[in-house]
Amino acid sequence: TASRETLDHSIPYIFTVALQDGSWHHVDSYSPERAGRADTVALWHSVTTVEDPEWTRRYHSLDVSEKAFGGRVVITLSTGETITDEIAVADAHPLGARPFGRAEYVNKFRTLAADVLEADEIERFLDLAQRLPELSAHDIGQLTIVARPGLLAAAPMPKGLF
Repeated sequence: TASRETLDHSIPYIFTVALQDGSWHHVDSYSPERAGRADTVALWHSVTTVEDPEWTRRYHSLDVSEKAFGGRVVITLSTGETITDEIAVADAHPLGARPFGRAEYVNKFRTLAADVLEADEIERFLDLAQRLPELSAHDIGQLTIVARPGLLAAAPMPKGLF
């Protein structure tokens, strides 16, 4: 029953859902129905995290060639057999196995924006952003986005700061 924000900061939850589903979705993986599945909760409660001083050191390193955001996973099967793997940086990271290029970043933006921006607004923003070096001061002021009509009015408003 945790909030999306809490789930987003739970490595055990994220790992469990990705393991069960074979993928991760920026909206669907956080739905209350997905988070509350009995098999997910049971597996989630069996996942533990342990700090590894070497990964912490690499995370804080100022040397770009060793800086890492990864970790290691050890899965113990019911037979007692273990499966171990690790990754230092995401595949899409500049030092990863398949670094993102412009096309992948544009696609990621379109995917994440699709539910909140109109298609014309997505293209307008991308057109400006991809011409950044040649933009005038006025054009740079247009590097904003306008939410899909009615989206913000439908969002629950907080009653105070917290």
